[in-house]
Amino acid sequence: MILVIAEKPSVAQTISAALGVKNKKDGYIEGCGSPVATSKGQRSLEAPTEPGGETRYLISWCVGHLVQLADAAAYGEQYKKWSYDSLPILPQKWQYTVSADKGKQFKILKELMHRTDISEVVNACDAGREGELIFRFVYEVAGCKKPMRRLWISSMEESAIKAGFENLKDGRDYDALFASALCRAKADWIIGINATRLFSCLYNRTLNVGRVQTPTLKMLVDRDAAISTFKKEKYYHVRLDLSGAEAASGKICAAEEAKELKAACEASRAVCTSLVREKKTTAPPKLFDLTSLQREANRIYGYTAKQTLDLAQALYEKKLLTYPRTDSVFLTDDMEETAAKVIALLCGKLPFMAGVEFSLEIARVLNSKKVSDHHAIIPTMELAKTDLAALPESEKNILTLAGARLLFATAAPHSFETVTAVFSCVGADFTARGKTVLAGGWKDLERCYQATLKNKPEADDENSADGTLPELAEGQSFDNPAAKVTEHDTTPPKPHNEASLLSAMERAGNEDTDPDAERKGLGTPATRAAVIEKLVSSGFVERKGKQLIPTKDGNNLVCILPDNLTSPKLTAEWENNLTQIAKGAADPSEFLSGIEAMARELVKSYPFLSDSDKERFKTEKPEIGKCPRCGSPVHEGKKNYYCSNRNCAFVMWKNDRFFEDRKVAFSPKIAAALLKSGKVKVKGLYSPKTGKTYDGTVILADTGGKYVNYKIELPKKK
Repeated sequence: MILVIAEKPSVAQTISAALGVKNKKDGYIEGCGSPVATSKGQRSLEAPTEPGGETRYLISWCVGHLVQLADAAAYGEQYKKWSYDSLPILPQKWQYTVSADKGKQFKILKELMHRTDISEVVNACDAGREGELIFRFVYEVAGCKKPMRRLWISSMEESAIKAGFENLKDGRDYDALFASALCRAKADWIIGINATRLFSCLYNRTLNVGRVQTPTLKMLVDRDAAISTFKKEKYYHVRLDLSGAEAASGKICAAEEAKELKAACEASRAVCTSLVREKKTTAPPKLFDLTSLQREANRIYGYTAKQTLDLAQALYEKKLLTYPRTDSVFLTDDMEETAAKVIALLCGKLPFMAGVEFSLEIARVLNSKKVSDHHAIIPTMELAKTDLAALPESEKNILTLAGARLLFATAAPHSFETVTAVFSCVGADFTARGKTVLAGGWKDLERCYQATLKNKPEADDENSADGTLPELAEGQSFDNPAAKVTEHDTTPPKPHNEASLLSAMERAGNEDTDPDAERKGLGTPATRAAVIEKLVSSGFVERKGKQLIPTKDGNNLVCILPDNLTSPKLTAEWENNLTQIAKGAADPSEFLSGIEAMARELVKSYPFLSDSDKERFKTEKPEIGKCPRCGSPVHEGKKNYYCSNRNCAFVMWKNDRFFEDRKVAFSPKIAAALLKSGKVKVKGLYSPKTGKTYDGTVILADTGGKYVNYKIELPKKK
């Protein structure tokens, strides 16, 4: 019997359906299926078969990272508390841990691996570095010694799954890939743990430092600095009206110079010196990977990256969307028929496609060579059974967006003609541009889709291009043309939103990364949303509408860290090394030795801080008012309102008997009024003597002693 382990339950179910395995058990699926073959194409002799030549399978699954590297505390009591003296932490024998919420599934897998009737184990996790790591961690921690083979497929089409099982590889052929994945995990652990503990201990504040998170924060800090230091400058254009064509000069810095040019042109002749016509095409957009889906959902709907991932995951679990955590923008070659069926379904299901016809060019989105773990995100045939109107609006938006992108990607290119006319007048050049659409192509579909949106996204440069120019000819002249001066301001860069930050993360360090590297940019499509959320929840970044703005603490963190921890070059260097390890061309131990040396040097470089530096991340408490004794700021504590001057004894206790007896909460509002004017009007004061309530004025009667006193002033009777 053969045990097949997939990365997630949905994949296990798809494999089971393709092989004809149907009996559902607790944590796995069991039954007879198509015969499994060796890499030579022969049926496995070791696998027990049924009379009909079928192979018996147990098909189970991981739930993402079932097994992970253990936390630092697992290596000894000295590491349970964070201290500078315990750094660096460099495990010699690595420990592993099973996620608490995934313990049941690990136990199931371990028991299945050790069953006496299991002859071999098939690694059916995702075809990539992380998929290899997920399986090997489970395989090794479970203590499995059974023969191991590898299912390496990028498509979940039934034909691809069957072909993959007919051509299983020896699992040890992927040892180098596992070594690469293990090095990545250990390197992230070593630098992340040591850097986080180091700077947290130094500054007495939890400061999460990571290879991906910190450079991402640096990009936000750099953009914020560019905006804050930007100096606005005015510039001018002179524009000529040439029988319906507006021709503009280049930038002119001085207003007086622009006025002089305008006056000279109006008294002169403009001559067309150049007329260039070009036919151009705009190719359809590619299909969505997770990052591009997150960008577009943020641009159109304002959804955060995490919200989009959660919505896509919900649709995936409803079987309405393919697997969302992908970095591919292509489908596999064997998906042509499936894609065509989905497209036909979308044309009937999506309201904006009513009555719209378009030529289908599906081959453009098919390329098996550019699909690794998972293909691009598209809707599924489950859509046929689904009432779109019954879905939550946010889910419907994401499903419609993914469907629209599949339609755009397989439509004809958009073609147009541009006209660029250059005119000469009093020695200066003026340019007029026009555009004529020749074939709408995919942009016609895009316009139909955007017409259904409540909030229209900003038009891109192409959509906001110039209109049609009148008929012009070289040598054509215009006497005394009307002219005007327009005034403009240079503009600072825009703050990052999630769409622009995701793009920046995707591109970061790519120029320094080996073209063959499995991963490029900062993070993966699956982790980028979590990185952004971590920066926000840690207090280093805040959301202002769609904008992501670094906080004071975020700016401070970037300032205190060494350049190599804030630069995407570190990720690029790692990826280059990991690529070579995966190819068997580099030594994993040498790579990890370099990482350990980096950790040692990091700790060594920060032995102590000045007193002023230690205060860098000190929380600034809001001021309630001024101390009546020394004039220093008064802050709110958990139990009191206290003077910030340590040499001053002034304090007002929230549980002061004066307020408790009168059943009035000593609120910050009351405290602030007492500090400002020495008195405050309070309604609903309780009288212990009469049992009634009344209104009065509380007066701060401070005598300078250990305790602050208060008294009541009643309103004067009229």
